[in-house]
Amino acid sequence: MRSVKYSELYSLNRSTYVNLRWIAFIGQIISIFIVEFILNFKFNYLPCLGIIFFGVLTNIYLQFKTKENQINNSSSLFYLVYDIFQLGILFFFTGGITNPFIFLLIIPAVFSSQYLSIQSSVILVFITVSILVILTFFYYELPHPEELHFHVPNYYLFAIPLSILIGLLFLVYFAVQFGEQNRKRKKAFDKIQEIMAKENELLSLGGQAAAAAHSLGTPLSTILLTVKELQKDFKNDKKLKKDLDLLVSQSNRCKEILKKLSLNPKIDDEFLNTNLNLSDYVSEIVRTYEEISKKEFIVNTDNFTNKINIGKSSEIIYGLRNFIGNANKFSKKKVEICIENIKNNTVIKIIDDGNGFPKSLINSEKLGEPYIRTFDNIDSSKQGLGLGTFIGKTLLEKNYAIVKFANSNIGDGAEVIIEWENKDLKKI
Repeated sequence: MRSVKYSELYSLNRSTYVNLRWIAFIGQIISIFIVEFILNFKFNYLPCLGIIFFGVLTNIYLQFKTKENQINNSSSLFYLVYDIFQLGILFFFTGGITNPFIFLLIIPAVFSSQYLSIQSSVILVFITVSILVILTFFYYELPHPEELHFHVPNYYLFAIPLSILIGLLFLVYFAVQFGEQNRKRKKAFDKIQEIMAKENELLSLGGQAAAAAHSLGTPLSTILLTVKELQKDFKNDKKLKKDLDLLVSQSNRCKEILKKLSLNPKIDDEFLNTNLNLSDYVSEIVRTYEEISKKEFIVNTDNFTNKINIGKSSEIIYGLRNFIGNANKFSKKKVEICIENIKNNTVIKIIDDGNGFPKSLINSEKLGEPYIRTFDNIDSSKQGLGLGTFIGKTLLEKNYAIVKFANSNIGDGAEVIIEWENKDLKKI
């Protein structure tokens, strides 16, 4: 299972990689024919065509024999190493470091560093640097007219690989960083989809319960009718009468339960079926936490006047529940929720009296990013990866909200500010 997940995280898209290689091979062949047959700059081009032909064969194998859409990390590394060596051989026969296209040597390492593991990127960078060093000292002359010879001072010659090396390290570093962020976000978005699928599944259970109640009604009525007939037949048998009375009472109880399910299949979350304003949604969410928490919850709606009703949205409910739940988790004694109208905006502020957000996260503006860690000294049992915050923020932002994080100016607690423009609330 671990290897499968690793393969999904670090891989190359086969079609994209194959198409890029076709473009490279075609460009290399065209360049060789232009230099040799049009410009008449004579050079040893047969080895170049041979290495390109072998590369074409590997690309044909990739396109028609490889069935997987994603090439795993190990296979990708093998092909990219070959690409670097192939480019190195081409440059060896065509001027080495003096070839104006020498910068193309870094493309395999840069291209792959966003998609493959850091270890693979390090290997590719090391091979690229090694070939750059070799091509600085060992190479055939650059193809040129017979009357012209290309000579430059050594310090200029050595500056070429140095500049390429700096560019390589710079581009690979940022590609690795962007790739890692993309992988984190992909995992987080996959988690969002999983959570929302569970939410929708729970919402659909009500309808299934109603259908089950309707289907079970007929056989239950048959059982009840049969038991009543047995009561008449065995009314003088005290032992059986007691058991039959119990069957009747339990059947009636089942009938009442099924009746409730048919009429109201979402007993615990019936407010989901009604278009309510944000104050009502917050009140219902707070009520569920008051039943399980010893903390004090204060909901302040004194400045909430423009009460716009919004449609049912499990995404908004989950996002609000997430931040209210976090406030309950990290608070010491109380959680205060202020709902107010500021000009044409509706604002919800969730404030707790805990220790606030870690300074390292507030200062770095990483709050709201998935899979983050803080080095501040906080309770390890309450320390997470920021995934819940990311999911809540993403779901609310999907519904036109702006989510901000801060430490309270009044106390030491944390403050989450969720803001909507009233015109956007009407779209939900």
